[in-house]
Amino acid sequence: MNDAPVRVTVWNENVHESTGNPPSMAQDYPDGLHGAIAQAVAELVPGAQTRTAVLSDPEHGLSEEVLAQTDVLMWWGHVAHGDVADEVVDRVQRHVLAGMGLVVLHSGHFSKILIRLLGTTCSLAWRNEGKREVVWTVATAHPIAAGVPNPFVIEQQEMYGEPFDVPAPDELIFISAFPDGEVFRSGMTYLRGRGRIFYFSPGDQEYPVYHHPQVRRILANGVRWAHQPGLERAVPAVTNPATGPFSPSGD
Repeated sequence: MNDAPVRVTVWNENVHESTGNPPSMAQDYPDGLHGAIAQAVAELVPGAQTRTAVLSDPEHGLSEEVLAQTDVLMWWGHVAHGDVADEVVDRVQRHVLAGMGLVVLHSGHFSKILIRLLGTTCSLAWRNEGKREVVWTVATAHPIAAGVPNPFVIEQQEMYGEPFDVPAPDELIFISAFPDGEVFRSGMTYLRGRGRIFYFSPGDQEYPVYHHPQVRRILANGVRWAHQPGLERAVPAVTNPATGPFSPSGD
């Protein structure tokens, strides 16, 4: 049994924080969105080791050394997806395929890394009127849903709606409903290579969503699920089998 702590890197573009837009950011997230997300993980995942990184850091804070020491990478982006260097995206993709977990949050659906890994536009319907979001669990036995009431309510949140241009998920865990009738696949998992990916949509910068106790619980559960302790990180490789006739019996 591997008892090593999960090592988590929380990445945030940090643009809203640095520009003070929206003005509520300073009050809702004095340590940035990345700070609130990292705090949730540190509080709810026993022994977790968290670090944060932002777009303006050298190599966006995602050097080869950092990624090699990261079991799960959490990603929040919104207005600066295009500013993420392709060589960093290449690096992150390689680590995910080799077994690093990836938790993509809210507007990170448009991140270069998720589009790369899923192979679709990842576009969706949206409208930001700060209305209520009701999050329903559709996979009640899934570990990411452990301890989460069904349903739970987020009083103010940006509406995300279908159609959501992503591949059919390996697992659909949460769907959300909004007052005007929209629904959205708000929590989904994918396997890519040896890595596990969890996408979770609630978390708009204009509302204190990452202080919601159930959202924080889901973040922590997502990290635990995406973490694969003891897995040797290696990109999947295909090699030619040994020459000779194939025998179903192995003889």
